[in-house]
Amino acid sequence: MSTRQSQDSSSPASATTAGDKLDRSLSAWNSFTLGFAVVSPVVGLYAIMGVQTVVTGGGWFSALAICLVMQLLVATVYAELSSQFPIAGGAYKWARQLGGAVAGQYAGVIYVSSAIAMLTTTAYTGGIWLATFFGAMGGGGGMMVLWGAVFLLLCTLLNLAHVNVFKLVITLGVYAEVIGSLGVALLLFFFFRQHSFSELFQHLGTGTAPSETAAFLAALAIAGWAFIGFDACSTTAEETCQPRRMVPRAIFFSLCTVGVVVLFNSAALTLAFDHDTLVKTSATFDPITPLIADSIGPWFEKPFLAIVTIAFLACGASVVKYVSRIVYSMAREGNMPVALSRVTAAKVPRNAVVCTVLLAGLGLLFGLNDGAVATVIAFGTGGLYAMFAMTTGVGLYTRLTGRWNPALGELKLGVWGLVINVLAFLWSVFEFVNIAWPRAYAASPNAPWWQLWAVPLVLGSILGVTTLYVLINGHPYFAGRKKGKTCSKKY
Repeated sequence: MSTRQSQDSSSPASATTAGDKLDRSLSAWNSFTLGFAVVSPVVGLYAIMGVQTVVTGGGWFSALAICLVMQLLVATVYAELSSQFPIAGGAYKWARQLGGAVAGQYAGVIYVSSAIAMLTTTAYTGGIWLATFFGAMGGGGGMMVLWGAVFLLLCTLLNLAHVNVFKLVITLGVYAEVIGSLGVALLLFFFFRQHSFSELFQHLGTGTAPSETAAFLAALAIAGWAFIGFDACSTTAEETCQPRRMVPRAIFFSLCTVGVVVLFNSAALTLAFDHDTLVKTSATFDPITPLIADSIGPWFEKPFLAIVTIAFLACGASVVKYVSRIVYSMAREGNMPVALSRVTAAKVPRNAVVCTVLLAGLGLLFGLNDGAVATVIAFGTGGLYAMFAMTTGVGLYTRLTGRWNPALGELKLGVWGLVINVLAFLWSVFEFVNIAWPRAYAASPNAPWWQLWAVPLVLGSILGVTTLYVLINGHPYFAGRKKGKTCSKKY
């Protein structure tokens, strides 16, 4: 048996029985649509456009393009890893496989907590769009939490239904994205454009940011939200046919496709409306619908809301699937209760799905306080970039020390793999620090200090508790250090 085959066959924990294995029911197209739905041009762009305009004043297109290019480097490292280790759990499992059990524990805690925060954010914003579609906006934070819970319930049902139902809804979500995002952008670009292309690079620094430099750095931080989630393809690798070939392609092409759509849409919206109009609507929750309805006609408002709501549901259901597979993978490794690694007769990790949704539902309670919601959103983005930094960092370290040989994978980049890995790691660290940096001008007025420091405070607390857990349980790594030895166990 080859080294590569041996690594794959031994990757699931021995505690996992044949009855606990997932079913390979996702085609290459399904893997692509899953990644596309999680990254989501509608969810990504429509969630950040208002904030970008308020904070930067405009001219944030170049920051969006830079963020996409650098995230493609990160995605390439993920594709390289998944071509050799196509295992449920993705980056968590890679950290454990290459860096050892301790690295796996830290990676798992960061990954699960930040991904659940991402799911909570998606549910909260998706619930608002759901309420808007049914004309039920209002009622304060309590009603928004309730609508978010309804949104989560729908996402849960889609994950527990037959896999063909899930695949159908995700495919419809992609079509909704194409119509509601790219289709509308094409109309605006060709029939309602008012400005020259120079408008894309003007007005930077005219928002709440104190300078152009501060505005540009803030634009990079905010843009980070638009390009997360491509790693969903890797967490479902054990459910994908021919994962060595298909998962890397799905990771890369889903981010490429979404990135192109987001760039084009942001350009179309910026060029179609006056700057003052964009600033005015950006102060509201939904800066997009009124602008489009005014341009195309009021008749289009309801269909457009329906399209966006479907896109959000597809995104939310995909995020539940994505996060639950990380939980499932951690459980079968013994880092979470083993019951969460059990699957149904239909090969669905139902316990992991329910656990994921319940944790995200508890996070929704933060929606009763606007400041707390901002904290969850900030941590969800910052935590995932911390995970990008850890994954690319472990990959770089093990590549340089010979513990990982990328040539054994299906995707072979040669010397370019090392160059890309270095750049991806440096970018991930920079963007994590940039997102975590406290910015009073990007927060709500009179925001408490803990909200400004949300990312380092929450992440530091999580890592501190994890360290105590590892020390108290007397992990062999630390026991070996006490004896003047290091853990030599290979994964």
